[in-house]
Amino acid sequence: MSWLKILPKKIRIKSGRVAAFLVSLLLIGGGAGVLMTGCGGDHGTADQAKEEQLYTCGMHPQVIQNKPGNCPICGMKLTPVRKQGSAAGATASGERKVKFYKSTMNPGETSPGPAKDSMGMDMVPVYEGQAGADDSQVITIEPMTVQNMNLHTATVTRGPLRRLVRTVGMIDYNEAGLADVTTKFKGWVEKLYVDTTGQQVHRGEPLFEIYSPELYSAQREYVIGLEGTNAPGSPALKASARTKLKFFDISDEQIAELERTREPSKRLRVVAPQDGFVVEKLVVEGQMVDAGMKLYRLADLGLVWVQAQIYEQDLAYLKLGQEAKVTLSYLPDREFRSRLTYIYPNVDEKTRTARVRMEFHNPGYFLKPGMFATVQVFSELNPSVLLVPDMAILRSGERNTVFLSLEGGRFEPRTVVLGSQAENDTYQVVSGLNEGERIVTSGQFLLDSESQLREAIQKMNGPKGATPAVSGGHEGHGTAGTSATTPQPSATGPAASQTNVVKYICPMPEHVSIEYDHPGKCSLCGMTLVPVSSDALSKIQPGGKLLYYTCPMPEHSDVHESKPGKCPKCAMTLIPVMEAPPVMNSATNQTTSEKAQALPATLYTCPMASHADVVSDKPGKCPKCEMELVLTSTVAHGKVAEENWRKQHHVGP
Repeated sequence: MSWLKILPKKIRIKSGRVAAFLVSLLLIGGGAGVLMTGCGGDHGTADQAKEEQLYTCGMHPQVIQNKPGNCPICGMKLTPVRKQGSAAGATASGERKVKFYKSTMNPGETSPGPAKDSMGMDMVPVYEGQAGADDSQVITIEPMTVQNMNLHTATVTRGPLRRLVRTVGMIDYNEAGLADVTTKFKGWVEKLYVDTTGQQVHRGEPLFEIYSPELYSAQREYVIGLEGTNAPGSPALKASARTKLKFFDISDEQIAELERTREPSKRLRVVAPQDGFVVEKLVVEGQMVDAGMKLYRLADLGLVWVQAQIYEQDLAYLKLGQEAKVTLSYLPDREFRSRLTYIYPNVDEKTRTARVRMEFHNPGYFLKPGMFATVQVFSELNPSVLLVPDMAILRSGERNTVFLSLEGGRFEPRTVVLGSQAENDTYQVVSGLNEGERIVTSGQFLLDSESQLREAIQKMNGPKGATPAVSGGHEGHGTAGTSATTPQPSATGPAASQTNVVKYICPMPEHVSIEYDHPGKCSLCGMTLVPVSSDALSKIQPGGKLLYYTCPMPEHSDVHESKPGKCPKCAMTLIPVMEAPPVMNSATNQTTSEKAQALPATLYTCPMASHADVVSDKPGKCPKCEMELVLTSTVAHGKVAEENWRKQHHVGP
């Protein structure tokens, strides 16, 4: 007795995904067959079983029968599953019909007509019935069922990639506008002119008066130097005493007053070094102060900082110079505008946020340090990209899928590569879709269940040309099915997975450690990314070989040092120059190092253009004119010298 007979007469499953999973379990276990209810009698040959008409429920696609009836779950009338034509890939005249065009470098990049891909290469046609245009993935649903499923569609549009980042910030002092008032001598404060915290002062206004024995002695020395002008050594004494007063921060006006009166003052008046508000007052009258003790802290509030916290996932949308707006709860009728001036290099370990800084002019002193503020940063990463609604995307963890709405009630799953999130709950589409295509935005979960069920049925039927065995007849209303061969992986549209995955890297040696899964520009230097296969990528070592250190300023590129340090011309920190990595050649499928013994990373030639035939891979002197050899990259005839090296050493281009 076959084990199939012990299955229940009717199988009811509440989830299409679970149905597909159970079918897959049957495949793995060696059994096979689409679980159908209400079948009886002999099923005939294998060909007849293949062509047998199946019926399903529009609301519960996991229910499948081989005869008309009602759904056992909701009672709706079952609808027939339309068969896909075997000759869908050919026209009436027998000629193959082009379905779309795809990129040879980026499998997920397609076009409805002839075009060039993002790398500038011609796209190749994909014909109906050809691998990559597998119509078996297309599902067909009756119009009435589509209406019952409440499917909604939208068009893939092109627009700017914009994002509005909202966060909370705090108003802070401008650190460059803070000043501490201290003394460089020990003394006693005898009178205060500014005696309250929060008081506004201006540059040059008096803060306090102080008595100091050291300061009194310095004044006396200067007066002695003034009175003994004609005495030997008096000019030196006068200059020394004047320098001492300057080192004590005595102003020129006070020194001039001392020269006029020729009488040392017991108390010295200390003035404000800048405009601002007193945010800290640490002194009272009669207090003794030591040298270096902080007495006041002044803050200039004409320019304030706003420190905001940004989550890690939003950092990609922030660039220096972006416009930012701040609103305050106590002033809801106005906004303050500025720019993003700094992004801090660290992330807080507890909150997992990064700090960013904005600088705001503060007329009227409405922005007060310590206040909370609502911050909005406006970002436009790209002026024109493909955009799809978030609700149209089905996420399975490993891939993102959308359903294309085709003519005649047909729907095709398409794997897409997503970019950044945009405004209005949309996402950038890097590859997989084209502008103008219609996609399903509502009800695609039912389509996903139907698609997975269709895939499971195809796996059970096995590859074309196979003749699966059929179980014998069964009495009554048993279950029938066809035995399955080894399941074959099915492609999902033109973005089918490939064994040799293509990645994209920046041609700059310093940036080669960053891999991208889509073409475009390097986020660091803006250079066009180049495609590299996974095989070639494994041969590229991030960073490469260190050649030398040079200045980041282009006009100082002739600075070559063997150790890190500062540029001798502008004092900027030197940066390392690495050997260029081997990059995959799309035409030959070889890296530059495999193609030939490539040009050495550094070549030296004579600075005289007439001696460009003198080329060496080591520094030295020109044998013709005894001049020091220089790098070929630093002279105008460098390309000629490199070509001479190729000819002399038979090196490929």
